[in-house]
Amino acid sequence: MPESSMVVQPDPIGSSRLQTVGLRTATKLFEQAAAEVPLPASPRPVVIAEYGSGNAHNGLLPIGAGIAALRKRVRPEHPIAVTHTDIPDNDFSALFRTLRDDPFSYLRTDRATFASAVGRSYLGQILPSEGVHLGWSAWAIHWLSRMPADIPDHIQPSYSADAQVRAAYARQAAHDWHEFIAFRGRELSPGGRLVVMTMGQHDDGRLGLEPLFDGLMRALSGLQDQRLLTAEELRRMRLPIVGRSEADFRSPFAPSGRFERLRITHLVVADEPDRFWQQYQNDRDATAFAKSWVGFTRAAVFDTLLEALDPADAARRSRLADALEAALTELLVAAPEPMPIPVAHIVVEKQQR
Repeated sequence: MPESSMVVQPDPIGSSRLQTVGLRTATKLFEQAAAEVPLPASPRPVVIAEYGSGNAHNGLLPIGAGIAALRKRVRPEHPIAVTHTDIPDNDFSALFRTLRDDPFSYLRTDRATFASAVGRSYLGQILPSEGVHLGWSAWAIHWLSRMPADIPDHIQPSYSADAQVRAAYARQAAHDWHEFIAFRGRELSPGGRLVVMTMGQHDDGRLGLEPLFDGLMRALSGLQDQRLLTAEELRRMRLPIVGRSEADFRSPFAPSGRFERLRITHLVVADEPDRFWQQYQNDRDATAFAKSWVGFTRAAVFDTLLEALDPADAARRSRLADALEAALTELLVAAPEPMPIPVAHIVVEKQQR
């Protein structure tokens, strides 16, 4: 799957849609970084890298805001290069269509900004050493690079009752974060900054969204009872996503506080408000609440779940996605609950020479 699979259409800051969760804070952090990071003299370009781009929607508003902040410091003709990165299987055609067609695309507002893409995993070095001035990554690093163990009793590892399973996924999460940060340390220029927005976790080790994951399990079990899904297919359905605690994020930097000449300058893990729930509190429209959450969930994780189907029949996959959407909607309409959403915002800075 692409390194950023939770990718959905952006909305202006202040929108009630879920994808704006945490985005206001992250955008301000990226703007601040753009206002302060050391810049190269013209004609060398200012280089922005997005790690785990997916279809590019998650980065449009923050990167656009960062470019606007940079323009206050450099001349209008000073080139800015934006490199979007993801694994080779990512749909880069969709990414470039987003950059061409989306009304929020930075290419519409800045003629001296140039876009490119790299089809390699961010768990290695993918850009030249000390060549990136600003890095951005949103809703990407919570997807693990591999599944270290089967999950016998759930679709998501933090909800498994098996302590060994939870430990295996925690080790994989630590490895992926370590590698992600290590290679950004090579790529960032002296004084360069990286802004990351990703899933946090609660004190019990779970990544939040409890009513949603419970509803997904119940809906899938119901589809199995209706013989729309086999027991083996349900067993193979997994979401290799993790949240991380503040201690997890700081681990590569211990004990000195520095790692690969990097240091954390900002780290907050906190629950973001469920804006769908806030709207429900105003209008008491349980159907709208459920459809909002299920629409987000279908865009974010249904494709990953349905990779377990055997055989890989596109028509059956579409029918099952519709059935899962209907079942999950029915469950959420019957018992609306707020969805706790722990979000982490991290800023990492590279030491200047």
